Amino acid sequence: MSEQPRASRPPGSAAPPISRWGHIWRFSLVLLLSAAGWTEIAFWQWDHARWWFWLDLAVGMTTLILVVWRRRWPTSVAFVTNLLTAVSYTAGGPATLALFSLATRRRWRAIIPAGVVAVVAGVFSLRSSPLYAPGDLLVVAPVLIAIISITVAWGMYTGSRRELLATLRERAETAEAEQSARVAQARIGERTRIAREMHDVLAHRISTVTMHAGALAYRQDLPADQVRETAALIHANAHQALVELREVLGLLRDDPRDAAPDRPQPDAAAIAGLIEEARASGLRVSGDIAVNTSLVPPSVGRTAYRVVQEGLTNVRKHATHTAASVELRGMPGEELVVTVRNKMPLGRPGSDLPTSGLGLIGLRERVELAGGRLTREVTADRNFVLAVWLPWPA
Repeated sequence: MSEQPRASRPPGSAAPPISRWGHIWRFSLVLLLSAAGWTEIAFWQWDHARWWFWLDLAVGMTTLILVVWRRRWPTSVAFVTNLLTAVSYTAGGPATLALFSLATRRRWRAIIPAGVVAVVAGVFSLRSSPLYAPGDLLVVAPVLIAIISITVAWGMYTGSRRELLATLRERAETAEAEQSARVAQARIGERTRIAREMHDVLAHRISTVTMHAGALAYRQDLPADQVRETAALIHANAHQALVELREVLGLLRDDPRDAAPDRPQPDAAAIAGLIEEARASGLRVSGDIAVNTSLVPPSVGRTAYRVVQEGLTNVRKHATHTAASVELRGMPGEELVVTVRNKMPLGRPGSDLPTSGLGLIGLRERVELAGGRLTREVTADRNFVLAVWLPWPA
């Protein structure tokens, strides 16, 4: 019967490595089983057939060495060791270990013939024993069959458990790799969306700079005050364009659709409309906008808008029937603080509560690119708080 190399087995059927302590207790049990089966006949061999005593011992040592390779050639080792139990009582322990190891592979085509060989060899050893008495076969044979059956059943259970653990481990590793891939994909997608938004902003500012620079080049009759005013406007727009370009420096555009400008993106002034839209959709949300949104720079305002949008989306998904609030605080020269707060729903399983999904991962990436920071926490009074601090230039 051909052996299957270990490298070609499915991952679930590969036996795990055995520690040093594992080898020690296995071989100790093997020696104990061999001693228990040989003790009674050993005295008769020593007194009446000493050559058989040494032969039995030599065969037992040979089978003990053979079981070292039971994992590499499980079928062959199990057949040979169990066959040798017909002439050697000391081979009983190694034969049991080899049959157990074969059973962990859970292949009936190999297990059934090996079990039959073990039973036949055991019966032959019993009948050929000088201590055999008529009637012993009716008592010992059922016990022998029961022991072999228990050994096979135990081995199959162990093999099944090993395959289950290996499958669970493989699934966990696959899930972890897939989650890492989803996180990376979410980050790349968020960077691409930011790049598309910046396309419109830069196109607007560069076109303004080009228009006023062209006026300075072709109009020779402009007053000095108007020239200085136009130059200051060009300087301000060019500086702001560089600031916003630095936010996405290094991002690559792999999608050819990025070349087509999207509609103008909402900023801080649109947050009030976003709150009203959420109310119209059925959410109980209140707004406390304590800043002059017209003073918030467009790049900061767009990020703040996305924070509120993602926060209300999470409320709609995970806590629809709870109250939520949106707060904007801050002043130029310091920070713009955006806070979205909602009550945790009662009587819901923990897995349904707001969690850091791919939306929050992308949002954190956006906030960090804007030079800000994001936190999320559950307070002692069971409020889920999403807070973002964004730099607000003077």
